Amino acid sequence: MTMQWRMLMGQRAQQMSSSIIREILKFAQQPDLISLAGGWPAAGLFPVEDLADACREVLSGASEAALQYGVTEGYAPLRRTLAEMARAKGLPVDEGNILVTSGSQQALDLVGRLFIDPDDVVLVERPTYLGALQAWQAYGARFVSVPVDDDGMDVAAAEAVIAKHHPKFVYVMPNFHNPAGVTLSLARRRQLLELVRRYGIALVEDDPYGDLRFEGEDVAPLYALDAASLAAGDPGSVIYMSTFSKTLAPGLRLGWIIAPAEVAQRLAKAKQGADLHTASLCQVLANEYCQRGLLGPHIEEIRATYRERRDALLAALARHMPPGVRWTQPQGGLFLWLSLPEQVDSLKLLEDAIAAKVAFVPGTAFYADDGGRNAMRLTFASTPPALIDEGIRRLALVLKKHMEAVNA
Repeated sequence: MTMQWRMLMGQRAQQMSSSIIREILKFAQQPDLISLAGGWPAAGLFPVEDLADACREVLSGASEAALQYGVTEGYAPLRRTLAEMARAKGLPVDEGNILVTSGSQQALDLVGRLFIDPDDVVLVERPTYLGALQAWQAYGARFVSVPVDDDGMDVAAAEAVIAKHHPKFVYVMPNFHNPAGVTLSLARRRQLLELVRRYGIALVEDDPYGDLRFEGEDVAPLYALDAASLAAGDPGSVIYMSTFSKTLAPGLRLGWIIAPAEVAQRLAKAKQGADLHTASLCQVLANEYCQRGLLGPHIEEIRATYRERRDALLAALARHMPPGVRWTQPQGGLFLWLSLPEQVDSLKLLEDAIAAKVAFVPGTAFYADDGGRNAMRLTFASTPPALIDEGIRRLALVLKKHMEAVNA
Protein backbone atom coordinates (compact mmCIF):
# COMPACT_ATOMS: atom_id res chain seq x y z
CA MET A 1 0.00 0.00 0.00
CA THR A 2 1.32 3.43 -0.90
CA MET A 3 2.11 6.00 1.77
CA GLN A 4 -0.60 8.29 0.35
CA TRP A 5 -3.38 5.79 0.95
CA ARG A 6 -2.01 4.85 4.35
CA MET A 7 -2.00 8.49 5.45
CA LEU A 8 -5.59 8.96 4.29
CA MET A 9 -6.91 6.06 6.32
CA GLY A 10 -8.40 6.58 9.77
CA GLN A 11 -6.92 5.44 13.06
CA ARG A 12 -9.27 2.46 13.14
CA ALA A 13 -7.67 1.06 9.99
CA GLN A 14 -4.29 1.07 11.72
CA GLN A 15 -5.74 -1.16 14.46
CA MET A 16 -7.05 -3.81 12.08
CA SER A 17 -5.12 -7.07 11.88
CA SER A 18 -5.21 -10.05 9.56
CA SER A 19 -6.27 -13.46 10.86
CA ILE A 20 -3.31 -15.84 11.06
CA ILE A 21 -5.81 -18.64 10.49
CA ARG A 22 -6.81 -17.15 7.14
CA GLU A 23 -3.15 -16.89 6.21
CA ILE A 24 -2.52 -20.52 7.19
CA LEU A 25 -5.51 -21.69 5.19
CA LYS A 26 -3.80 -20.41 2.05
CA PHE A 27 -1.22 -23.13 2.62
CA ALA A 28 -4.01 -25.64 3.19
CA GLN A 29 -4.73 -25.59 -0.53
CA GLN A 30 -1.44 -27.39 -1.21
CA PRO A 31 -1.80 -30.94 -2.52
CA ASP A 32 -1.32 -33.63 0.11
CA LEU A 33 -1.31 -31.13 3.00
CA ILE A 34 -3.39 -32.36 5.94
CA SER A 35 -4.97 -29.36 7.62
CA LEU A 36 -5.75 -29.54 11.32
CA ALA A 37 -5.93 -25.74 11.32
CA GLY A 38 -9.18 -24.21 10.07
CA GLY A 39 -12.26 -24.60 12.24
CA TRP A 40 -14.44 -25.48 9.29
CA PRO A 41 -17.37 -27.87 9.55
CA ALA A 42 -17.22 -30.99 7.40
CA ALA A 43 -18.47 -29.99 3.95
CA GLY A 44 -19.51 -33.57 3.22
CA LEU A 45 -22.16 -33.26 5.93
CA PHE A 46 -23.90 -30.22 4.48
CA PRO A 47 -27.59 -31.14 3.91
CA VAL A 48 -27.49 -30.23 0.24
CA GLU A 49 -30.60 -32.05 -0.95
CA ASP A 50 -32.76 -30.94 1.97
CA LEU A 51 -31.65 -27.33 1.50
CA ALA A 52 -32.32 -27.59 -2.25
CA ASP A 53 -35.86 -28.86 -1.60
CA ALA A 54 -36.46 -26.14 0.97
CA CYS A 55 -35.13 -23.50 -1.42
CA ARG A 56 -37.47 -24.63 -4.20
CA GLU A 57 -40.37 -24.37 -1.78
CA VAL A 58 -39.29 -20.91 -0.64
CA LEU A 59 -38.91 -19.55 -4.16
CA SER A 60 -42.24 -20.96 -5.28
CA GLY A 61 -44.26 -19.97 -2.23
CA ALA A 62 -42.50 -17.17 -0.34
CA SER A 63 -40.42 -15.52 -3.04
CA GLU A 64 -41.35 -11.96 -2.12
CA ALA A 65 -40.17 -12.34 1.48
CA ALA A 66 -37.06 -14.20 0.32
CA LEU A 67 -35.97 -11.76 -2.39
CA GLN A 68 -37.16 -8.39 -1.10
CA TYR A 69 -35.56 -6.05 1.43
CA GLY A 70 -36.32 -7.07 4.99
CA VAL A 71 -36.43 -5.50 8.44
CA THR A 72 -33.18 -4.97 10.28
CA GLU A 73 -34.15 -7.15 13.23
CA GLY A 74 -34.55 -10.17 10.96
CA TYR A 75 -37.25 -12.24 9.25
CA ALA A 76 -40.02 -12.47 11.86
CA PRO A 77 -40.80 -16.20 11.41
CA LEU A 78 -37.10 -17.04 11.80
CA ARG A 79 -36.89 -14.91 14.95
CA ARG A 80 -39.87 -16.83 16.35
CA THR A 81 -38.15 -20.11 15.46
CA LEU A 82 -34.96 -18.96 17.17
CA ALA A 83 -36.97 -17.91 20.22
CA GLU A 84 -38.48 -21.40 20.41
CA MET A 85 -35.02 -22.94 20.16
CA ALA A 86 -33.76 -20.64 22.91
CA ARG A 87 -36.68 -21.39 25.23
CA ALA A 88 -35.94 -25.11 24.84
CA LYS A 89 -32.53 -24.31 26.40
CA GLY A 90 -34.09 -22.37 29.24
CA LEU A 91 -33.73 -18.83 27.88
CA PRO A 92 -36.98 -16.94 28.64
CA VAL A 93 -37.12 -14.89 25.44
CA ASP A 94 -39.41 -13.93 22.58
CA GLU A 95 -38.65 -12.52 19.15
CA GLY A 96 -38.26 -9.02 20.60
CA ASN A 97 -35.05 -10.18 22.26
CA ILE A 98 -33.53 -11.48 19.03
CA LEU A 99 -31.51 -9.78 16.31
CA VAL A 100 -30.48 -11.85 13.28
CA THR A 101 -26.93 -11.09 12.15
CA SER A 102 -24.75 -11.82 9.14
CA GLY A 103 -22.86 -14.57 10.93
CA SER A 104 -21.66 -14.51 14.51
CA GLN A 105 -18.71 -12.35 13.47
CA GLN A 106 -21.11 -9.51 12.79
CA ALA A 107 -22.66 -10.14 16.20
CA LEU A 108 -19.23 -9.56 17.76
CA ASP A 109 -18.73 -6.44 15.67
CA LEU A 110 -22.10 -4.98 16.68
CA VAL A 111 -21.31 -5.52 20.35
CA GLY A 112 -18.10 -3.59 19.76
CA ARG A 113 -19.95 -0.77 17.99
CA LEU A 114 -22.43 -0.44 20.81
CA PHE A 115 -20.22 -0.77 23.86
CA ILE A 116 -16.57 -0.01 23.10
CA ASP A 117 -15.02 3.44 23.03
CA PRO A 118 -11.27 3.81 22.42
CA ASP A 119 -9.25 2.52 25.39
CA ASP A 120 -12.22 0.78 27.01
CA VAL A 121 -11.22 -2.46 28.73
CA VAL A 122 -12.64 -5.87 27.80
CA LEU A 123 -11.94 -8.96 29.92
CA VAL A 124 -11.25 -12.09 27.85
CA GLU A 125 -10.02 -15.58 28.50
CA ARG A 126 -6.40 -16.62 27.97
CA PRO A 127 -6.53 -18.06 25.30
CA THR A 128 -9.64 -16.65 23.63
CA TYR A 129 -11.38 -16.58 20.27
CA LEU A 130 -9.29 -14.77 17.66
CA GLY A 131 -12.37 -13.34 15.89
CA ALA A 132 -13.42 -11.46 19.02
CA LEU A 133 -9.98 -9.89 19.40
CA GLN A 134 -10.04 -8.81 15.75
CA ALA A 135 -13.55 -7.36 15.99
CA TRP A 136 -12.88 -5.29 19.09
CA GLN A 137 -9.33 -4.18 18.33
CA ALA A 138 -10.85 -2.16 15.49
CA TYR A 139 -12.81 -0.13 18.07
CA GLY A 140 -9.75 0.58 20.21
CA ALA A 141 -10.41 -1.92 22.98
CA ARG A 142 -7.73 -2.75 25.53
CA PHE A 143 -7.76 -6.37 26.64
CA VAL A 144 -7.10 -7.87 30.03
CA SER A 145 -7.20 -11.63 30.40
CA VAL A 146 -7.48 -14.47 32.88
CA PRO A 147 -6.40 -18.09 32.39
CA VAL A 148 -8.48 -21.05 31.26
CA ASP A 149 -8.17 -24.53 32.75
CA ASP A 150 -10.12 -27.77 32.34
CA ASP A 151 -13.21 -26.13 33.90
CA GLY A 152 -13.11 -23.04 31.73
CA MET A 153 -12.36 -19.47 32.78
CA ASP A 154 -10.60 -19.11 36.12
CA VAL A 155 -13.33 -17.01 37.74
CA ALA A 156 -11.43 -16.62 41.00
CA ALA A 157 -8.62 -14.90 39.09
CA ALA A 158 -11.16 -12.77 37.23
CA GLU A 159 -12.34 -10.94 40.34
CA ALA A 160 -9.02 -9.22 41.01
CA VAL A 161 -8.75 -8.24 37.34
CA ILE A 162 -12.28 -6.82 37.30
CA ALA A 163 -11.72 -4.89 40.52
CA LYS A 164 -8.54 -3.34 39.10
CA HIS A 165 -9.63 -2.57 35.53
CA HIS A 166 -13.45 -2.44 35.69
CA PRO A 167 -13.98 -3.64 32.11
CA LYS A 168 -17.03 -2.75 30.00
CA PHE A 169 -17.85 -6.43 29.72
CA VAL A 170 -16.54 -9.95 30.15
CA TYR A 171 -16.37 -12.15 27.06
CA VAL A 172 -16.68 -15.89 27.58
CA MET A 173 -17.09 -18.92 25.32
CA PRO A 174 -18.58 -21.39 27.81
CA ASN A 175 -19.16 -24.50 25.68
CA PHE A 176 -16.34 -26.37 23.92
CA HIS A 177 -14.18 -23.29 23.91
CA ASN A 178 -12.41 -22.11 20.77
CA PRO A 179 -9.48 -22.76 20.94
CA ALA A 180 -9.16 -24.67 24.22
CA GLY A 181 -12.02 -27.15 23.79
CA VAL A 182 -13.01 -26.92 27.48
CA THR A 183 -16.41 -26.18 29.05
CA LEU A 184 -17.15 -23.70 31.82
CA SER A 185 -18.50 -25.61 34.82
CA LEU A 186 -21.91 -24.84 36.32
CA ALA A 187 -20.34 -23.67 39.59
CA ARG A 188 -18.11 -21.22 37.75
CA ARG A 189 -21.00 -19.96 35.65
CA ARG A 190 -22.86 -19.05 38.83
CA GLN A 191 -19.74 -17.41 40.28
CA LEU A 192 -19.16 -15.41 37.11
CA LEU A 193 -22.73 -14.13 37.08
CA GLU A 194 -22.45 -13.06 40.70
CA LEU A 195 -19.23 -11.25 39.85
CA VAL A 196 -20.57 -9.23 36.90
CA ARG A 197 -23.67 -8.27 38.85
CA ARG A 198 -21.63 -7.10 41.81
CA TYR A 199 -19.44 -4.89 39.64
CA GLY A 200 -22.24 -3.72 37.34
CA ILE A 201 -20.71 -4.88 34.07
CA ALA A 202 -22.05 -6.91 31.17
CA LEU A 203 -21.31 -10.50 30.15
CA VAL A 204 -21.11 -11.55 26.49
CA GLU A 205 -21.80 -15.29 26.11
CA ASP A 206 -20.63 -16.68 22.76
CA ASP A 207 -22.13 -20.13 22.11
CA PRO A 208 -21.53 -21.37 18.56
CA TYR A 209 -20.78 -24.97 19.60
CA GLY A 210 -23.29 -25.67 22.37
CA ASP A 211 -25.36 -28.08 20.25
CA LEU A 212 -22.30 -30.17 19.38
CA ARG A 213 -22.00 -32.16 22.62
CA PHE A 214 -20.75 -35.73 22.22
CA GLU A 215 -20.84 -36.85 25.85
CA GLY A 216 -21.73 -35.62 29.33
CA GLU A 217 -24.63 -33.43 30.39
CA ASP A 218 -25.57 -30.05 28.95
CA VAL A 219 -24.80 -27.10 31.21
CA ALA A 220 -27.37 -24.30 31.45
CA PRO A 221 -26.51 -21.17 29.43
CA LEU A 222 -25.39 -18.17 31.44
CA TYR A 223 -28.30 -16.19 29.99
CA ALA A 224 -30.75 -18.75 31.38
CA LEU A 225 -29.06 -18.85 34.80
CA ASP A 226 -29.05 -15.06 34.95
CA ALA A 227 -32.73 -14.75 34.03
CA ALA A 228 -33.81 -17.43 36.48
CA SER A 229 -32.39 -15.55 39.45
CA LEU A 230 -33.54 -12.02 38.61
CA ALA A 231 -36.32 -10.02 40.15
CA ALA A 232 -39.24 -9.11 37.90
CA GLY A 233 -38.37 -6.29 35.55
CA ASP A 234 -34.59 -6.69 35.86
CA PRO A 235 -33.21 -6.93 32.30
CA GLY A 236 -30.19 -8.95 33.37
CA SER A 237 -26.49 -8.73 32.60
CA VAL A 238 -25.99 -11.19 29.73
CA ILE A 239 -25.88 -10.90 25.95
CA TYR A 240 -26.01 -14.30 24.25
CA MET A 241 -24.97 -15.08 20.67
CA SER A 242 -24.95 -18.14 18.46
CA THR A 243 -24.91 -19.17 14.80
CA PHE A 244 -26.01 -21.70 12.20
CA SER A 245 -22.45 -21.84 10.84
CA LYS A 246 -21.48 -24.94 12.81
CA THR A 247 -24.83 -26.75 12.75
CA LEU A 248 -26.20 -26.01 9.27
CA ALA A 249 -23.82 -24.26 6.84
CA PRO A 250 -21.42 -21.34 7.30
CA GLY A 251 -22.09 -20.08 3.78
CA LEU A 252 -25.56 -18.98 4.86
CA ARG A 253 -23.88 -16.41 7.14
CA LEU A 254 -26.61 -16.55 9.76
CA GLY A 255 -26.03 -15.73 13.38
CA TRP A 256 -28.12 -14.14 16.09
CA ILE A 257 -27.93 -12.13 19.28
CA ILE A 258 -30.27 -12.60 22.24
CA ALA A 259 -30.32 -9.62 24.58
CA PRO A 260 -32.63 -7.59 26.82
CA ALA A 261 -35.14 -5.88 24.53
CA GLU A 262 -33.69 -2.38 24.98
CA VAL A 263 -30.20 -3.66 24.13
CA ALA A 264 -31.49 -5.62 21.13
CA GLN A 265 -33.10 -2.43 19.80
CA ARG A 266 -29.84 -0.50 20.11
CA LEU A 267 -27.94 -3.31 18.40
CA ALA A 268 -30.46 -3.19 15.55
CA LYS A 269 -29.74 0.52 15.09
CA ALA A 270 -26.04 -0.26 14.94
CA LYS A 271 -26.71 -2.93 12.31
CA GLN A 272 -28.69 -0.53 10.11
CA GLY A 273 -25.51 1.36 9.33
CA ALA A 274 -23.63 -1.83 8.50
CA ASP A 275 -25.82 -3.79 6.09
CA LEU A 276 -29.48 -2.75 6.59
CA HIS A 277 -30.43 -6.39 7.20
CA THR A 278 -29.12 -9.94 6.87
CA ALA A 279 -29.76 -11.62 3.50
CA SER A 280 -33.49 -12.35 3.23
CA LEU A 281 -33.15 -15.49 1.14
CA CYS A 282 -30.82 -17.12 3.67
CA GLN A 283 -33.15 -16.28 6.55
CA VAL A 284 -36.28 -17.60 4.85
CA LEU A 285 -34.44 -20.72 3.71
CA ALA A 286 -33.09 -21.47 7.19
CA ASN A 287 -36.52 -21.00 8.72
CA GLU A 288 -38.12 -23.34 6.18
CA TYR A 289 -35.44 -25.94 6.91
CA CYS A 290 -36.04 -25.69 10.66
CA GLN A 291 -39.82 -25.75 10.36
CA ARG A 292 -39.58 -29.00 8.42
CA GLY A 293 -38.01 -30.55 11.52
CA LEU A 294 -34.72 -31.23 9.76
CA LEU A 295 -32.24 -29.41 12.00
CA GLY A 296 -32.41 -31.81 14.97
CA PRO A 297 -31.68 -35.00 12.98
CA HIS A 298 -28.95 -33.18 11.08
CA ILE A 299 -27.25 -32.14 14.32
CA GLU A 300 -27.38 -35.74 15.52
CA GLU A 301 -25.54 -36.81 12.36
CA ILE A 302 -22.92 -34.11 12.86
CA ARG A 303 -22.39 -35.12 16.49
CA ALA A 304 -21.82 -38.76 15.59
CA THR A 305 -19.27 -37.88 12.90
CA TYR A 306 -17.42 -35.32 14.99
CA ARG A 307 -17.28 -37.64 17.98
CA GLU A 308 -15.63 -40.31 15.81
CA ARG A 309 -13.10 -37.78 14.59
CA ARG A 310 -12.42 -36.39 18.05
CA ASP A 311 -11.78 -39.94 19.27
CA ALA A 312 -9.43 -40.50 16.33
CA LEU A 313 -7.50 -37.34 17.21
CA LEU A 314 -7.19 -38.26 20.88
CA ALA A 315 -6.03 -41.77 19.96
CA ALA A 316 -3.50 -40.41 17.45
CA LEU A 317 -2.08 -37.97 20.00
CA ALA A 318 -1.69 -40.75 22.55
CA ARG A 319 -0.05 -42.96 19.94
CA HIS A 320 2.41 -40.51 18.38
CA MET A 321 3.17 -37.56 20.65
CA PRO A 322 6.41 -37.53 22.67
CA PRO A 323 6.49 -37.17 26.48
CA GLY A 324 5.96 -33.65 27.76
CA VAL A 325 3.05 -32.84 25.44
CA ARG A 326 -0.41 -32.35 27.01
CA TRP A 327 -3.84 -31.81 25.46
CA THR A 328 -7.41 -31.09 26.50
CA GLN A 329 -10.24 -33.63 26.31
CA PRO A 330 -13.19 -31.84 24.67
CA GLN A 331 -16.70 -33.19 25.28
CA GLY A 332 -17.91 -31.56 22.07
CA GLY A 333 -17.23 -28.82 19.54
CA LEU A 334 -14.46 -28.76 16.95
CA PHE A 335 -11.17 -28.18 18.76
CA LEU A 336 -8.60 -29.23 21.31
CA TRP A 337 -5.59 -27.41 22.72
CA LEU A 338 -2.09 -28.83 22.69
CA SER A 339 0.44 -27.62 25.28
CA LEU A 340 4.08 -28.19 24.29
CA PRO A 341 7.24 -28.22 26.39
CA GLU A 342 8.17 -24.69 27.46
CA GLN A 343 11.17 -24.42 25.15
CA VAL A 344 9.24 -25.24 21.94
CA ASP A 345 8.08 -22.29 19.82
CA SER A 346 4.97 -23.23 17.84
CA LEU A 347 5.50 -20.38 15.35
CA LYS A 348 8.88 -21.82 14.40
CA LEU A 349 7.38 -25.30 14.43
CA LEU A 350 4.69 -24.29 11.94
CA GLU A 351 7.11 -23.62 9.09
CA ASP A 352 8.58 -27.11 9.32
CA ALA A 353 5.14 -28.64 9.81
CA ILE A 354 3.87 -27.11 6.58
CA ALA A 355 6.96 -28.43 4.81
CA ALA A 356 5.97 -31.85 6.19
CA LYS A 357 2.47 -31.29 4.76
CA VAL A 358 0.53 -30.78 7.98
CA ALA A 359 -0.92 -27.52 9.34
CA PHE A 360 -2.10 -26.26 12.73
CA VAL A 361 -2.73 -22.85 14.32
CA PRO A 362 -0.02 -21.54 16.68
CA GLY A 363 -1.26 -20.62 20.13
CA THR A 364 -0.13 -17.01 19.87
CA ALA A 365 -3.09 -16.28 17.59
CA PHE A 366 -5.47 -16.66 20.53
CA TYR A 367 -3.78 -14.41 23.07
CA ALA A 368 -4.40 -10.73 23.66
CA ASP A 369 -0.85 -10.54 25.03
CA ASP A 370 2.35 -12.39 24.14
CA GLY A 371 1.32 -15.80 25.44
CA GLY A 372 0.77 -19.10 23.71
CA ARG A 373 4.14 -19.58 22.02
CA ASN A 374 4.38 -23.16 23.29
CA ALA A 375 0.82 -24.14 22.37
CA MET A 376 -1.32 -24.89 19.34
CA ARG A 377 -4.93 -25.42 18.34
CA LEU A 378 -5.95 -28.57 16.47
CA THR A 379 -9.31 -29.23 14.83
CA PHE A 380 -10.81 -32.58 13.95
CA ALA A 381 -14.13 -31.70 12.32
CA SER A 382 -13.27 -31.62 8.63
CA THR A 383 -10.64 -34.39 8.48
CA PRO A 384 -11.41 -38.14 8.22
CA PRO A 385 -9.90 -40.41 10.91
CA ALA A 386 -7.21 -41.98 8.69
CA LEU A 387 -5.92 -38.55 7.68
CA ILE A 388 -6.06 -37.35 11.28
CA ASP A 389 -3.73 -40.18 12.31
CA GLU A 390 -1.33 -39.46 9.45
CA GLY A 391 -1.38 -35.73 10.17
CA ILE A 392 -0.54 -36.27 13.84
CA ARG A 393 2.21 -38.73 12.89
CA ARG A 394 3.79 -36.06 10.66
CA LEU A 395 3.36 -33.37 13.30
CA ALA A 396 4.88 -35.55 16.02
CA LEU A 397 7.97 -36.23 13.89
CA VAL A 398 8.51 -32.50 13.34
CA LEU A 399 7.95 -31.79 17.02
CA LYS A 400 10.43 -34.45 18.12
CA LYS A 401 13.10 -32.91 15.89
CA HIS A 402 12.47 -29.48 17.42
CA MET A 403 12.64 -30.86 20.93
CA GLU A 404 15.90 -32.63 20.16
CA ALA A 405 17.33 -29.44 18.68
CA VAL A 406 16.47 -27.22 21.62
CA ASN A 407 17.71 -29.84 24.09
CA ALA A 408 20.99 -30.43 22.26
